[in-house]
Amino acid sequence: MDFGPSFLERGRVYAIGDIHGRLDLLDRIIAAIRRDLEANPVENCVTVTLGDYFDRGPDSRGVIERLLSNPFPSDFVPLKGNHELLFESFLRQPAVAEHWRRLGGLETLASYGVRVELLMRGRSYQEAAEALKAAVPQAHLDFVRSLRTSLSIGPYFLCHAGVRPGVPLDRQSEEDLLWIREPFLASRANFGKIVVHGHTPAERPELLTNRINVDTGAYATNKLTCVALGNEAPRFLSTSR
Repeated sequence: MDFGPSFLERGRVYAIGDIHGRLDLLDRIIAAIRRDLEANPVENCVTVTLGDYFDRGPDSRGVIERLLSNPFPSDFVPLKGNHELLFESFLRQPAVAEHWRRLGGLETLASYGVRVELLMRGRSYQEAAEALKAAVPQAHLDFVRSLRTSLSIGPYFLCHAGVRPGVPLDRQSEEDLLWIREPFLASRANFGKIVVHGHTPAERPELLTNRINVDTGAYATNKLTCVALGNEAPRFLSTSR
């Protein structure tokens, strides 16, 4: 699909925040997008997930399985988050588990049927990595490896965590795109485009002049948020009741 300057004139982007293993909420936001698109049809449409499919919530495997077949009523572009990087890093370097297990990695391992009792005590990292390699379908690995770190559409720049102020958008590092908080969050600078991101949970979506944050801590709050971007003012869809 062509995401050139005219895309949003007759089109829309749905950008979804951090899912973190909550397949139940993902299914609800898919349904919300479908209803919104039926009520407000457009010529072109793409759904973008802003990363962090793994960890914390109970069904990381189910989330990846659902995303594999594009469940959205639109085109689909999945982006990479820091938790996908942790997943890949653990498979290459099992010692990463010392860090990852404290960030929700145990829940991901359990969702793939890997026993986590010894990892909870800081042991058997190599064995767990081998078990995960054996348990993860090749299609899941291919999906993670294919993830891009950013996407530019019209006046918006979409990524997982944010950008480093003062660095052109086309020269941002992967580390910043996946991990940055400060000085990005405190910056009121014009980044060249409005940055649409997740990574840093907020009680409600943040709509600022230079950035839009749609991470509302879904794994803990039951509130998965999506922003609809087009030729009208941004609108938010949510799974909260």
